[in-house]
Amino acid sequence: MRLSDAVKLIVLGLLALVGLGIEAALAAEPPPIKIGEISSYSALPIGTRGYRQGWELARDEINGKGGVLGRKLQIIARDDAGKPDVAITQAGQLVEAEQVDLLTGTILSHIGLAVADFAKQKQTFFLASQPLTDALIWEKGNRYTFRLRPSTYTQASILAKEAAKFPARRWATIAPNYEFGQAAVASFKRELKRLRPDVEFVSEQWPPLGKIDAGAVVQAMTADNPEAVFNATFGPDLAKLVREGTTRKAFANRSVVSLLTGEPEYLAPLKDEAPAGWLVTGYPRSEIKTPAHDAFFKAYVDRFKEPPNIGALIGYINTLVLAKAIETAGSTRADDLIKAMEHLKIDTPVGNVAFRAIDHQSTMGVYIGTLAVRDGEGVMTDWRYVDGADFQPADTEVLAKLKN
Repeated sequence: MRLSDAVKLIVLGLLALVGLGIEAALAAEPPPIKIGEISSYSALPIGTRGYRQGWELARDEINGKGGVLGRKLQIIARDDAGKPDVAITQAGQLVEAEQVDLLTGTILSHIGLAVADFAKQKQTFFLASQPLTDALIWEKGNRYTFRLRPSTYTQASILAKEAAKFPARRWATIAPNYEFGQAAVASFKRELKRLRPDVEFVSEQWPPLGKIDAGAVVQAMTADNPEAVFNATFGPDLAKLVREGTTRKAFANRSVVSLLTGEPEYLAPLKDEAPAGWLVTGYPRSEIKTPAHDAFFKAYVDRFKEPPNIGALIGYINTLVLAKAIETAGSTRADDLIKAMEHLKIDTPVGNVAFRAIDHQSTMGVYIGTLAVRDGEGVMTDWRYVDGADFQPADTEVLAKLKN
């Protein structure tokens, strides 16, 4: 045998060994934990862009530390286009074709309800990250569905407690005419009437989601001469309402309580048109000074070169919750995850969050404050964090709703 032939054989042998080593390494690496994620990425790009970046950050931090149970997290995202039927199709593909271990996500309430029903039918674990309707955990709740974000009941109750201090007796409501808006108004009215039996609601405006005729809404609202207004519009609808109301001086000399309006994704587009004096729930991201939030804020800005919005915060915490649940359960089986979630407690950038066994709702709280304009931008002032655990319905009330 010539020397060149011998060298070739040695090289081929070494290559074969390297190939076997790579195959062995790949075979030794456990498969990832597959998480199917669904949200309205194309329908609500302002809110969902930050949300996606939030869960990407958490996923990569977790995987950088070795993953969960020795396995990396793989999040497979799908767009529901803001339509329940599309969401169900996507959920089916995730479960059947992608064979995900669990489902998470959704932002619009009617889509969250649709995916929750799918999860029940398929006996698949589902952590709803952002939809707010209470039907998700009560009237239409099921053992496979949990919800992270503070409920409509919680947020409306916190606002109603503050609104009860206003001297106003005559109230108007403005909310999008779908599940979330209807639930928000019902919860606010119920709690405010409980605290202030003397108040009356003289006007209810129900613009279609994403298609508000702000001029007509403002005109109809002012015609009933309310002293105060409860608003639950958001996104482009909110911007149109604020601008039309300002032009017509519809909110001058009226107290306004507004759900979600202090959230950066809805406040930022208004810039110096932000309605000063409104009482809102939101996210004063730059002013929260705790070690946990500072770490999240810095990591997010370092990576994405922009501050987080509320969607980013939710996406980040949602992924931390999933990792903690899987770790606690010791598996990705739905029954094991349910048992783990019903007693789960976790530290987050907003503080400790727990999940209630009775209705699968988290105790995540709400930032509440008053809007002001500073340096040409809308900001929350005099804000504080209100723990959601202090504004949950009594067990007897929950049980009554679960029986219906």
